[in-house]
Amino acid sequence: MSVPRRPFRHWPRLDRAHGHIAYIDPQTEQINPPLIGQTAEAFSIVEAAKITDVHSMEPSKLKHGIQENVTQFAHQLIQVLLVGFALGMMRTVVPAMAETEFGVRRGSFLLLTAFVVAFGVVKAAMNFLAGRMSERVGRKRVLFWGWMVALPIPFMIWYAPTWNWIIAATVLLGINQGLCWSMTQTAKLDITRGDQRGLTVGLNEFSGYFGVALAGIVTGYIAETMGPRLGLLVFGLAAVVVALALTILWVKDTLPWAQAEAAARKTAAPGYSGRYPTGVSEHPSSGEVFAVMSWRDRRLAAISQAGLVEKFVDALVWVILPVFLVSKAATLPEVGWVVGAYGFVWGGSQLFTGRLSDQIGRFWPCVTGMWICGAGVAMVLCGEGLLWWSLSASVAGLGMGLLYPNLSAAVADITPPEWRGSAIGIYRFWRDLGYGIGALGLGVTASVSGGIEAAFWFVSLSMFLSGTLLYWFSEETHPRFNPALPQA
Repeated sequence: MSVPRRPFRHWPRLDRAHGHIAYIDPQTEQINPPLIGQTAEAFSIVEAAKITDVHSMEPSKLKHGIQENVTQFAHQLIQVLLVGFALGMMRTVVPAMAETEFGVRRGSFLLLTAFVVAFGVVKAAMNFLAGRMSERVGRKRVLFWGWMVALPIPFMIWYAPTWNWIIAATVLLGINQGLCWSMTQTAKLDITRGDQRGLTVGLNEFSGYFGVALAGIVTGYIAETMGPRLGLLVFGLAAVVVALALTILWVKDTLPWAQAEAAARKTAAPGYSGRYPTGVSEHPSSGEVFAVMSWRDRRLAAISQAGLVEKFVDALVWVILPVFLVSKAATLPEVGWVVGAYGFVWGGSQLFTGRLSDQIGRFWPCVTGMWICGAGVAMVLCGEGLLWWSLSASVAGLGMGLLYPNLSAAVADITPPEWRGSAIGIYRFWRDLGYGIGALGLGVTASVSGGIEAAFWFVSLSMFLSGTLLYWFSEETHPRFNPALPQA
């Protein structure tokens, strides 16, 4: 059977005559047997497309671990750093441009938060789709698509005649972030061991949010010298082009590692593992995984709601904090440093907090992180000056550093590899929907109260309540501290 070549080959095909998933051999362009034999009814993780040289990877020869896959792990860290650049360039300069460049009237909180609402809703939807798509077509292709979507963003900001163009650019940013950030995390979890999940997610989020913080500071200075529009055009275009080049040339698809883990789990000797949800199909549909993550499993539901609420803090730092600081006569570079303090502490602490949870478990870092973060948000209103605001932002960043990688690691602990990509995607759906819900809540709270300060109290209280729900309904998920019973 002859098929036309495509830039990314090895598209999956369903051999209905034999009930198997097959893929196209790039040398012969013939339909070959599946990498791991599965029937059509088992059309889930194994149906993935193979990209570049993935067809040559035999599952039995693939090794899991950071050191064993250090080159590819490093490439994925660079990718998420660039994803952070794409997000960070929108967080310092763009909110400050609302009034000066686009005439958004001071006090128009709902209009000001509209672009973050759009970002959150779109990114949440793309997270949901990205996990499932990556199990069908591979991680690398989804990553590539995400960067292609980002290409128009710098040009749209540069040309934008109205605030609606910024909202449209933010929609594209949401698609980019949902596809690319999800894939960098999933790819790292594919190639590392279960006892490295906290460290893996911690390194991923450190790199990403270091990029966010660095981009926020750099673009603040660039905007002062080149102007906000031209500065964002140059910075944004450079980040996207470099990311696309690295994706095409050096990133490998990691789905075969997930396939190998799934195959090994089925043939492994009885032993302890994570407490996976019960009553779930061996190859669940998207709807079934969504139900498990959202309400059927109380632990995963508690984690998902915590993920949603913690994004209220990020929405506040993105859209309200810069406006608050500018109203206090802070300059753009000073705004960049305060927002950057939050991002640097958040990102830097994850170098340690992810590894910490591998040693002591996920539960307490997540719960205490929610409460510490809420306290940091409230602190902003309790003092004045650049030093105090930076300290308050750092406390909030420390709380985020404790909770952020470990909520994701907790999801990975108690979801099996066959549908872990979908589970992470749905968790990220709920988490990033928090951008939209949080930004809307911020806008309504500030508008009804008539003052921007009420938004800070809204977020702080939400974090304390959500942390309490997490404490009450969740449990320790690390297999070493709370394992499932040995399976016969």
